[in-house]
Amino acid sequence: MVLDIAGLPPERIVFSPSPLAELSTALHALAEPGHHPGLHGWTTATAAALKQDLADRLHEADFLWGPTFSDISTPFAAFPYGEGRPGETLAEDLDTLDRLDDEVYVNAALEISCASRYCMGGPSPLVDATAREEALERAAARGPRQLQFARRLLADPPGVRAWIRRLFEDCEQAFFADVWQRVRVELAADARHKSEVLRRKGLREALAEVSPAMSLDETGTRIHIDKLNSSRGTAMDPEVGPGLTFVPSSFGWPHLMVLHAPGWRPVVHYPLAAPELPGPASVELLVRRMEALAHPMRMRICRNLARAPFTTGELASAHGISAPEVSRHIAVMKKAGLITTRRRGRYVMHQLNLTVVARLGSDFLEGVLR
Repeated sequence: MVLDIAGLPPERIVFSPSPLAELSTALHALAEPGHHPGLHGWTTATAAALKQDLADRLHEADFLWGPTFSDISTPFAAFPYGEGRPGETLAEDLDTLDRLDDEVYVNAALEISCASRYCMGGPSPLVDATAREEALERAAARGPRQLQFARRLLADPPGVRAWIRRLFEDCEQAFFADVWQRVRVELAADARHKSEVLRRKGLREALAEVSPAMSLDETGTRIHIDKLNSSRGTAMDPEVGPGLTFVPSSFGWPHLMVLHAPGWRPVVHYPLAAPELPGPASVELLVRRMEALAHPMRMRICRNLARAPFTTGELASAHGISAPEVSRHIAVMKKAGLITTRRRGRYVMHQLNLTVVARLGSDFLEGVLR
């Protein structure tokens, strides 16, 4: 994913926490606990403590924060030439959400950020029959409950919007007020720190602290985000005005979410840290490792190298192939970082890097969820 920032003034880059974005991320963790193994204790306890009525309503609306995230979690980004800052409280964020007109709100609620047409923009389902049909098809593909919710929103936007606001407010009363009281100081401190890094050291250093999956190209005009989807956004949309906002999250890992819809200010919603798995592999390296292990002969060679160091000659003899063929397989796995090599006298010994291999499953999960 690429964000064009050519000509973006540094003062138009904002780091700021958002109560509504954090609540949406917390709701996502409750809806998809498998995405967030590090939050298992919190998700289990919180879900068990929910009153049945609130649990039922959350289940009904998880279209907005379940497998993918709705852009209504960052409504401040929808206003052209704004400051690009969320509210200080959930009520302020919800007031901003209420200011969106129905067409923008419905389009954002029913869009799916990982869909191929996300970057294309287009009319709202409220006013365009084709867009409406496509929105309903996307909803139907995700199940009858999502389809029913989409139909309700299209039929009665004001009524459903009021229903969603009450749902957010009830979540604040049930559990989020305590959550926000606990995390807001940490989130604000992180935003201040990264703002200071941006001011003193520049965007390249600030991005390095946001996530190892983000980098600035050599020209300083494009931000590259290491995600599986290929898309492009801009922080210099003339209809929106220059700007880019970074929103920290305590609940976000392993997701690194990027709002880049046309007509919206780009927003990067990033996790504070990933203590479970520091230094995740890039998507490119992950693909290289999985392709290296997909060959049946390399799998057989790994069986040896997982147990002890072997020379090329020993592996050739063990598997009945030539030494040059073994060398080619070793070269592929070494390039992927799957094996280590050391010299012992006149022999070169190869061994499987068990730490790297043990992390492959977690790296894969983080890569596809990022």
